[in-house]
Amino acid sequence: MASSRPRAAARSTSLRESDTPLEGAAGWEALEWTKIETYTRSFSVGNLDCLLEGEQIVAENGQGVVLVNTDVAGILLVTNFRLFFLHEGTREIIPLGTIPLATIEKFSKIVAKPPSATRQVDKAPPRRLLQVIGKDMRIVVFGFRSRTKQRRTIFDALLKCTRPARLWDLYAFSGPFKFTNTKPMVRLLDEYFRLLGKGPCQVSMDTIEDGSFALSNDLWRISGVNSNYAMCPTYPFSLIVPRSISDEELLQASSFRAKCRLPVVSWCHPVTGAVLARSSQPLVGLMMNMRSNTDEKLVAALCSQLAGSRDTRRKLYIADARPRKNAIANGAMGGGSESSSNYFQSEIVFFGIDNIHAMRESFARLRDYLDTYGAASSDGMSSFLRHGGWSWGGGNLSSMSASVSTLGDTGWLTHVHTVLAGSAWIAARVALESASVLVHCSDGWDRTTQLISLANLMLDPYYRTFKGFQALVEKDWLAFGHPFSDRMGMPTVSGGGNMPFELSRQPSTGSFSTSPMRQPSGSTSQASSSHAQTSNNYSPIFLQWIDCVSQLLRMYPFAFEFSSAFLVDFLDCVLSCRFGNFLCNSEKERVQCGVSDTCGCMWAYLADLRASEGKYHVHYNLFFDPSRDGREILPAAAALAPTLWPQFHLRWACRSKDQAGELEAECKKMAKKFSELKKGKEEAERNAKEITTTIESLSAELRKEKQLSSSAMNLAKRASKESAAMKRAVESLGCKVHFSESGGYLVDIERNPPKSIYSSSSSRLETGGSVQHGENSDLSISISVGAEDAICSNPFSRMCETLCPLHTREAGCRWPDAGCAQLGSQFVGLKANFDAFDRLSIMDSYFDS
Repeated sequence: MASSRPRAAARSTSLRESDTPLEGAAGWEALEWTKIETYTRSFSVGNLDCLLEGEQIVAENGQGVVLVNTDVAGILLVTNFRLFFLHEGTREIIPLGTIPLATIEKFSKIVAKPPSATRQVDKAPPRRLLQVIGKDMRIVVFGFRSRTKQRRTIFDALLKCTRPARLWDLYAFSGPFKFTNTKPMVRLLDEYFRLLGKGPCQVSMDTIEDGSFALSNDLWRISGVNSNYAMCPTYPFSLIVPRSISDEELLQASSFRAKCRLPVVSWCHPVTGAVLARSSQPLVGLMMNMRSNTDEKLVAALCSQLAGSRDTRRKLYIADARPRKNAIANGAMGGGSESSSNYFQSEIVFFGIDNIHAMRESFARLRDYLDTYGAASSDGMSSFLRHGGWSWGGGNLSSMSASVSTLGDTGWLTHVHTVLAGSAWIAARVALESASVLVHCSDGWDRTTQLISLANLMLDPYYRTFKGFQALVEKDWLAFGHPFSDRMGMPTVSGGGNMPFELSRQPSTGSFSTSPMRQPSGSTSQASSSHAQTSNNYSPIFLQWIDCVSQLLRMYPFAFEFSSAFLVDFLDCVLSCRFGNFLCNSEKERVQCGVSDTCGCMWAYLADLRASEGKYHVHYNLFFDPSRDGREILPAAAALAPTLWPQFHLRWACRSKDQAGELEAECKKMAKKFSELKKGKEEAERNAKEITTTIESLSAELRKEKQLSSSAMNLAKRASKESAAMKRAVESLGCKVHFSESGGYLVDIERNPPKSIYSSSSSRLETGGSVQHGENSDLSISISVGAEDAICSNPFSRMCETLCPLHTREAGCRWPDAGCAQLGSQFVGLKANFDAFDRLSIMDSYFDS
């Protein structure tokens, strides 16, 4: 599962008296099994809404199972993907008791025998327990009621589901799934093009099928010599090799290396041209006298000329990840290590990293240490940190020393330090000396991959981003054939033939003898049924590499785009085999099984999780600043001292002590809150700006309205003047005009102005602007105002020509003082009954020329 986080579960007083401490092996006696309430109702599987797509219930045992680690009663189920433990009351998932089947390393039946009783009637039945040991640092124990078949049901289901007969029986093949896997081979070519400086290219499966991907630059080329996996079954279909080496020479050189894993380029420095190369051990034999001219030529081609120098060639370091004695011992089986005298300008360095078996045993000791000294031990008894408000038991200095000594005895942190130191040494040679480095171990797919990928991570900031980290894992771990199926104990293409049953190793079994708090008053016995999901090739190599990445993230918190929570969820996805990305042992096997077309894609799933919350998702590193640490990160030797990885190592055993993840989550909440406040501020500023713009617009409109009002007032004044002029014009005809405020006017016409004035009846101006008198009136005057007459180049002339009867042919006016021609922007024309005009008494002087 991607992101299982244990939650503090409530303690059930019905199963254990709260005031009764569990001490020694007799701690099992404190479990009051008879106090378990028996529910008459059956558990309804249909109520589960937390099942994944394609997940199906395989076995259920009803209620009353106890998770001994936390003393919580619940319901235990087995699906085709995981062991499911639900809280008995709330039906919530208990993360500690819920573990994917592929993450289970081994499981076994345990019988806890009670101490001998003095009377026959006082004898209690033995306790029936099931211990499950996970590859993710957890050891959990379930307790079942006596005289029931609960444990048998669960055990048989685990036996069937954790050891599928075929690869296709895994949950990853139970699709279709929402998150499909795009072509990993296309992504590998994209990364090759980036390394060669070719930039983004349009790569497709057609490009791979027709072999048109063989590009090159001045020094290196992409070769398709292994396109059908005939040369090396565990190498990818395409390889970056020196441009001066032909494909025929590559085939010859491959026969001199173990598993035909010849030296190839893993990473190129974009400025200096130095490279990181990888291979397996050379087949020099016991006497170290076997040589290969083509292999020596290929290795020498890795030492290209230094930039800016025609004669000086760069130095080559050959880094052997093994201890020197192991390399010599491999010579007895035909292997061994190079001789610097046979390889041009080279130096051989041994890193002393132990093999997969030593790593497996060290990991088991670390897991036992955390279970013994953690806050939630699998035997249900108190550890050193449980008594006295999380203080050391009794404040005994010897107890503290014993714990620290036991952690050192596990050797895990020493192994992590060795891998980190070797990777930092390699990165420093490339960055500071512009030297090329060839790395190998025995087969070149375990320790070699750890060193090469960590050195890449230190040298190239692209690999410290989400996209780059995916490219790094797919290139150096998946494409170059790290045997994930063997190292995680999963079936391969041929089935599960290399995973025989084996007895559980001590002390990671049902025997709790490692705890210093246990007393010999009781005993536990290992049942005959103990099964391991893993083979002798199982080893947490990839987990150890992720641990090293977490140490770099701790030392350089500004250099990585992803957080420690991302590494935990990423590792959980890998161990659970929920997706098909990490199945099989090589690219060839994944192509044969059609994994990319059938199974879900882990990368798409994780990307979808991040997209749900954006950059404030828990997978994002809040402090990421790529310009802070520069291009390379080269940790000093003093800074390489590793510590336990709290988010992973302590999440089951010491949940309350896993503070780093919670602190990071709180920082993200604060950052998210700050971002929301910042967005609110920006929105308020934007609204204020809009309001200011609106005010300015309204002010402009108000100014415009004032201008229009002023213009209207000017027009009104002008109209008043025009009215006065019109009045004078009409009065000059012997009429009197009286204007009212409502817009109407009265006209009085004088028939004989010198003598008498005839008063005509007044009327309001009707539509059309005309005033007419009675039927007996001899004069009819119509006054019309037309806006369409407002535009004229010579309005006075037009008025005279069209309307005025006093206009002369010589364009003169017989009535110049009438003021009747132009009134502002309008014209006033007088249309009259000319006979009536003739009868009017008008002074002859008006008509004088």
